[in-house]
Amino acid sequence: MFRFAKVPTYLLISALLSSSFTVSANNSNSLPEIGTTAAATLTIEKGQEYGDAYMRMLRASQPVISDPLLSEYVQDLGLRLVANADSVRTPFNFFMIQNREINAFAFFGGYVAIHSGLFLYAQSESELASVVAHEIAHVTQRHLARSMEDQAKKSPMTMAALVGSLMLAIAAPEAGIAAIHATTAASMQGQINYTRSNEKEADRIGIATLAKAGFEVKAMPRFFGRLADQYRYASKPPAMLLTHPLPEARVSDTRNRASQYPNVRLPLSEPYQLTRARIVARYAGIESEAALDWFNRKMKKASPQMKQALNYGKALVYMDSGKYQQAHALLDPLIAAEPNNRFYIDSATDLDLFQKRYDSAVNRLEKALRQNPNNSVLRLNLAHALQESGLNAGSISILTRYTYDNPNDSNGWSLLAQAYAATGRRDGELASRAELMALRGQWDKAIKNYIQASQIVDINSLDQARYDARIDQLRLSRERFANLQ
Repeated sequence: MFRFAKVPTYLLISALLSSSFTVSANNSNSLPEIGTTAAATLTIEKGQEYGDAYMRMLRASQPVISDPLLSEYVQDLGLRLVANADSVRTPFNFFMIQNREINAFAFFGGYVAIHSGLFLYAQSESELASVVAHEIAHVTQRHLARSMEDQAKKSPMTMAALVGSLMLAIAAPEAGIAAIHATTAASMQGQINYTRSNEKEADRIGIATLAKAGFEVKAMPRFFGRLADQYRYASKPPAMLLTHPLPEARVSDTRNRASQYPNVRLPLSEPYQLTRARIVARYAGIESEAALDWFNRKMKKASPQMKQALNYGKALVYMDSGKYQQAHALLDPLIAAEPNNRFYIDSATDLDLFQKRYDSAVNRLEKALRQNPNNSVLRLNLAHALQESGLNAGSISILTRYTYDNPNDSNGWSLLAQAYAATGRRDGELASRAELMALRGQWDKAIKNYIQASQIVDINSLDQARYDARIDQLRLSRERFANLQ
């Protein structure tokens, strides 16, 4: 698979914008009443605007993982849970951030972020799903909006300061953090306590969603209990446990609630194990030798199916280290046994391209697409393989349609910019890079790129009309973004 550039990591402002999973406490035995949906304070539509703005900021400031296989997995898992959740009033989008901290958080607009570190700790798909279901409940119950409404009732001026700081943080994260500390320090403890009072509600609703979606409900208390046990006496626990302790009361509550459901034990989830192996190999931030050691240690007690996923992870490490023969020795049996497995197809394509076997890569992907013509992973892989083969016109054809279908996927725009550059289409390259800038909220740069593209093409041409229309759209988006501040 093609590689993605890493972006610098800055401080998240999830204290304002998210109801975080970061194992929080609740010493109360009673659940808060759902009551109002906080529409008077923040409408769902306005929340979606805030969520879109914050997502653009995250793309510009956080190492959001753009790996198509991982994106497909977390989106499929999340939407399976959403399909079985109650009170869903907004679309949901699930994505990953490369961060070894055990964490997940949800924010306005139905966005749910999952740290890659969570996969290193969750031992099963149901454990991961329990965390995601918990975050979905924060969104469906509008916990952030309800918290803001509660603060507004107590002190309207404090609420105004909170919203003002939040909007400032959307436009300028570091300034926003400073503003939060300066204007809301006196009331933030109340904000945090209110958020903590939502945790049991999110656990309760999350467990119900897990059950309806067919996951193991006991995975939630199992995950919580293991986390609490591991760090209870640690001299240096994770930062999130210092600010959000996980008391035995909460573990016991989830255990009691889970016991009310039938005891379900699911077989090993191959997609989860392959996703986990891919993260260890490429997104855990460890050297290749350390990754190989992790896989080899797991191999000693692994089941046959688990060994397949571990061998896949080892093959990735060998491939990324330029040891193609060792990678072939592990990957070839896997793809022979499961020729339609997209994880294996993706890696076999990588091997072909690294070894300049372009026809083999293209043929494999075209065959796979005939069986699954709309799959994003396969379409992007084929576009990339065609580029590596020098067939940029074919790549542009695929990517033009792909970016129309998936305008928020940076992979499509990045590949399209490369294909246009290779063919000397400067206007197309500028326009594609403008879309990447817009996804990061860099409106001025995006508009400048489109203006340059419009100036290059023939006057009164269809391309110029299209570019000028997009300039108008981006200016409106910039204005809406500014009005949120």
